[in-house]
Amino acid sequence: MKKRVCVIGAGPSGLAQLRAFQSAAEDGADVPEVVCFEKQEDWGGLWNYTWRTGVDEHGNQCHGSMYRYLWSNGPKEGLEFADYTFEEHFEKPIASYPPRSVLFDYIKGRVEKAGVRAQIRFNTIVRDVRSLDGGGFEVTARDEAADSEAREEFDHVVVASGHFSVPNVPEYPGFDTFNGRILHAHDFRDAREFAGQDVLILGTSYSAEDIGSQCWKYGAKSITSCWRTAPMPYEWPDNWTVVPALERVEGRTAHFKDGTSREVDAIILCTGYLHHFPFLPDDLRLKTPNVLASNDLYKGVVWNRNPDLFYLGMQDQWFTFNMFDAQAWYVRDIIMGRIEVPDLAAREADVKARQEAEAALEDDYACIDYQADYTEELIADTDYPSFDIGAASKAFYEWKKHKKKNIMTFRDHGYSSPMTGTMAPPHHTPWKDALDDSLEDYLKI
Repeated sequence: MKKRVCVIGAGPSGLAQLRAFQSAAEDGADVPEVVCFEKQEDWGGLWNYTWRTGVDEHGNQCHGSMYRYLWSNGPKEGLEFADYTFEEHFEKPIASYPPRSVLFDYIKGRVEKAGVRAQIRFNTIVRDVRSLDGGGFEVTARDEAADSEAREEFDHVVVASGHFSVPNVPEYPGFDTFNGRILHAHDFRDAREFAGQDVLILGTSYSAEDIGSQCWKYGAKSITSCWRTAPMPYEWPDNWTVVPALERVEGRTAHFKDGTSREVDAIILCTGYLHHFPFLPDDLRLKTPNVLASNDLYKGVVWNRNPDLFYLGMQDQWFTFNMFDAQAWYVRDIIMGRIEVPDLAAREADVKARQEAEAALEDDYACIDYQADYTEELIADTDYPSFDIGAASKAFYEWKKHKKKNIMTFRDHGYSSPMTGTMAPPHHTPWKDALDDSLEDYLKI
C-alpha cells in the first residue's frame, strides 16, 4: 500500500513540504499520500493575519502573531524561493522589504501554481500523535467546522507548526496592579492603538526593535526599551530611551535596575516564544531553545529517537523560506527512500558536531554563514534548485550594516536577487512615511 504522510501546519514550512512532494510527482515519481492538517481557515501560517488574540473562533489558542503594518525586517533576497522568484510572481522587480500582504501573496502564488490546496484540511487541529507498536503513528485530529474528531494512521509525521506562536510571558513585581495595558508581542495587532502613549518595550529581539519602531512610526509619544544582557546596538530617535532591566512596576511607574523610573501607559513584552507541541507525548516531543543547531534533530530535521518523525523550521532563523525548502526536499527524499538515515549513534554525533560548531561562532556574520552552509548542505543531496547562497548571505551582511547605520531607514535600501541577479528598485515611499501597507499601494508605480 502507498505510504501516508501527515504534515502538521500549512505555514511556510508545511507548504514547502507539500511543494516538495508535488515537485517529485511532477517529475513522474510515485509519491506518498500526503495529508496536511491546518488549524486556521487558510494557509500561510503566521503570514495569515487575524485580528483575533487569545483564542481563535473555535476556542483554541490563537496561532497568529502577525500585526498590521508589519514589513519584512530582513531583505526578501534572503528568503526567495529558488523555484519561484518574486519577479515571476509579480511580473516585475519589487523593492527589498515588502509588507506582510505582499509576502503573503507571494507565498500563496507558489502553492496555488503547484495545486496542493486539496491536500490541506483547514480548521482542523491535531490533538494527539502516538507511535504505533508496529511502526508508524496514530494521529487524532478534530475538524472544528464539522465538530468531529477522527483517528488515522500514517507512516510518517512532519511537524511544521512553527515556534513563534506560543509566547514566553515573564512576570514582574507590580504587574498585577499596573494601571495600564500589558500584552505580549503575540497579541500586538495595531500600532495606532498606542498613538500618543508612553510605551515600555521589554526585550532586545527582532520583535522588540520592530514593534517599538512601529509604535514610533504611528505616533507613540515615547518609547522606552529595556534590556537584561545587552542593549540593541542602534541609534534611536529622540523620543526613544534605552534603559537596563525592569525591576518592578508601581501604579504606572516602571522602575529600572539603574535607579531610574518612567511613567508608562503600556508594557509590551517582546520576550520570545516557546517550542510548544501539546499534541506530542514526551517520546516524540522536541525540547530545545531557539538556536541554530536544535537538540535531538539529525540534519536539523530528523527526530533522533524515531526517524519516521520530522521537524521543519525549528531553528533560530536567518534564512527562512528557502531553508524550509531545503529541509522539506531532504525530508521528502528520506521518506521516498532516496536518502538513507544512519544509526542512532551517527545521528547523535551529527547533532553534537553541529552544536559544537555553533558554540564556536564569534558573531552574527558567522551565524549567517553557518546557516547558509547548512542550507547548502541539504540542497546538495536533493534536486532542489541550487542558487547563489553567497549572494543571499551578502544581502544579510549589507542589511546588518544598514541597520547599524540607521535603524529607521534600513528598509529603504535594495539588494540583488540570488535567483535572477536583478537589483531591487527603491520603493515609491520611504518606510517611515509609508503608512499604507496594502498590496495595492505597495505595487503602485
